[in-house]
Amino acid sequence: MTDMPDLRPLAGVRIVEVSSFVASPLCGLTLSQLGAEVIRVDPIGGAGDKNRWPVTESGESIYWTGLNRGKRSVTCDMRSPEGQRLVQRLVTAPGGGILVTNAGGRVWLSHAALSAVRSDVITLRLTGTPDGGAAVDYTVNAASGFPMITGPESHAGPVNHALPAWDVAAGLYAALAIVSAVRRRERTGRGAEIDLPLSDVALAVSGYLGYLTEVQVNGAGRAAIGNAVYGTYGHDFVTADAARYMVVALTPRHMRDLVRVTGCTAAVEALETALGVDFSTDADRYRHRGLLNALFASWFAEHTAAEVEVALAGCSVLFERYRSFEELVGGGQLETNPLFSVLHQPRIGTYLAAGLPAAFDGGHLSAGAAPLLGADGAAVLRDLLGASEDDIDQLIDGGHLGVAQG
Repeated sequence: MTDMPDLRPLAGVRIVEVSSFVASPLCGLTLSQLGAEVIRVDPIGGAGDKNRWPVTESGESIYWTGLNRGKRSVTCDMRSPEGQRLVQRLVTAPGGGILVTNAGGRVWLSHAALSAVRSDVITLRLTGTPDGGAAVDYTVNAASGFPMITGPESHAGPVNHALPAWDVAAGLYAALAIVSAVRRRERTGRGAEIDLPLSDVALAVSGYLGYLTEVQVNGAGRAAIGNAVYGTYGHDFVTADAARYMVVALTPRHMRDLVRVTGCTAAVEALETALGVDFSTDADRYRHRGLLNALFASWFAEHTAAEVEVALAGCSVLFERYRSFEELVGGGQLETNPLFSVLHQPRIGTYLAAGLPAAFDGGHLSAGAAPLLGADGAAVLRDLLGASEDDIDQLIDGGHLGVAQG
């Protein structure tokens, strides 16, 4: 299916993306993998994420190319009236009519301005806060409550997560919203004005998972619990050869197998009797996790990683060894996972790149290489707007349309 573009779910859909950083480009990448034509528009010279780390030794942004694969790139002077009209025409051109952006405060790029040109236009605006204010994942996360419950129990301050979770969630929500709006437009002919604040994504997910409800109903939230799993049993253990494993027992069967494999049956039964508890329940496993941790830790400390792997692989216990990114890449998992395929990315190199995690009809949809910044400007104007070579040359000479950054 990845070699048959017309069979992709969003074949024939065109999106113009005026964006930077994570959430908005991830939305575009996801739509591109699903078969949409995505045209990313940047200011001439690139937006603020053009050189964002990680970068190659020569300074090329691995980050930028990773989030902009499969897109076409147009650069223009969005401060000039000519450049603004150009972007408006690209958005409202026949066959398109969809804008994704996190560039706030631009009246000329607003839904009202674009719908005056094309009544069925779909616009999605990613903002930091509901009032349109600026925010990024790192500031939204600081206000979300999660850093206060992340990290060791003995740690007094907040601990940030390395993953920009709210950006990722917002990008995927944005892609879902666009697909939904396209479906509605196909049925009704109506456009859509969609606003998606990053802070609301964090609040919504926190509510869905019970973090906010817990405080409202019970009067208090949870504290930091280190690497434990809240409300059931899970912890990390170190082996005799210093490997570290995350072990989780979500069900009574998991717990029985963990107790048996670690040779702790008699000790655990004695604990249950002495405490008057039942470790087949989530609540009792969680409340008395410290005692259980001490029992199981002794077994792990007496066995090597190889011995632990053999023992746990033969039962129902959920476990995985902690690995670094270097170990993950060097372990050969990418080569054997059909999610990954070889990508030849100009200026970056050849590597295994991930496709869409959802497999359609047994295949993972993948986007091609990221474009050179501004490389598609002339072709896009010819294809979408029917611009002549003279028109294009005048825009370039006037500084309104950029060319490929060599």
